[in-house]
Amino acid sequence: MAPANLTRRRMIAIAAATFGSAFLSGGQRVRAGEAARWRGSALGAQVSIDIFHPDREEAERIVQVCLAEVRRLEGLFSLYRADSAICALNRSGILVAPEPDMVALLKASLQFSDLTGGAFDPTVQPLWQLYAEHFSSEKPDPDGPLAERLTEALAKVGRSGLRVSDDRVALLRHGAAITLNGIAQGYATDRVVDVLRARGLSTTLVNMGEIRALGARADGTPWRVGLADPDEPGALTETVDLVDRAVATTAGAGFRFDPAGRFTHLFDPRTGRSPALYRTVSVIAPTATEADALSTAFSLMPASQIGDIAATRRGVQVRLITKDGDLRLYGV
Repeated sequence: MAPANLTRRRMIAIAAATFGSAFLSGGQRVRAGEAARWRGSALGAQVSIDIFHPDREEAERIVQVCLAEVRRLEGLFSLYRADSAICALNRSGILVAPEPDMVALLKASLQFSDLTGGAFDPTVQPLWQLYAEHFSSEKPDPDGPLAERLTEALAKVGRSGLRVSDDRVALLRHGAAITLNGIAQGYATDRVVDVLRARGLSTTLVNMGEIRALGARADGTPWRVGLADPDEPGALTETVDLVDRAVATTAGAGFRFDPAGRFTHLFDPRTGRSPALYRTVSVIAPTATEADALSTAFSLMPASQIGDIAATRRGVQVRLITKDGDLRLYGV
């Protein structure tokens, strides 16, 4: 789980309705004016927000509300801001009186960790730090860090070393650190959808690296979303239809520490290595938070276990592309 600007997650694009038309809640069709647009950076990525709305001033107000929400969450979850809550936790090992969103996302992370048998683990940040340091050194060993260095990093990893309550978050192991890059963008996507829904928008597509559809398109048809091919920039592996669902895709090729691609942003918390089980793992789920977390975890798990979990999750479909290019479907 690497920092967001080093993986596939690069843009926020919020487009209410379809190229010139929009629905407001209640189902009344209206013509949309020129898009209100903001471009900048958030959560370590270049982002943009586009909203089509018949009232340009109202659209710009909604953009500012969305931006304020993204910035607020960035102040909690960003590894790129020294003043963020997550950086404060990683420095001191403790957060007192944490914000409710921090508590909610950490509790969700631990729930997904339990669900996936530890494959999803927010405490793998020491592994990222180890590999980043190794491969940024002069003439790094292509076989990766020394075994003893890997053992030292793994001693800091493990969800059992993270304690979360409404009034305190604590890291119990010396040198432990967390990353929420495998779930935070999905969570932020869901929070932006909440903002848009509260402002009366009922047909919206939110793309923050993880994509969530609010309702259908203005003409009643599903939103059609292309899934990027990690090995061919600009190409798609397939398209999927979304109505009130989210989709997230994870691929080891999203970021590679080494030219051979043996070491990526996906870390198995048990071994500290980067298994290359699939080309891509895409998860369709009711929320972007769930889709994001499961696509990360499933990238580290055998297909049989993925199928078992998908069968227990309402509204979840998993689309695996194997190393040979075959598509396998699990869930609804």
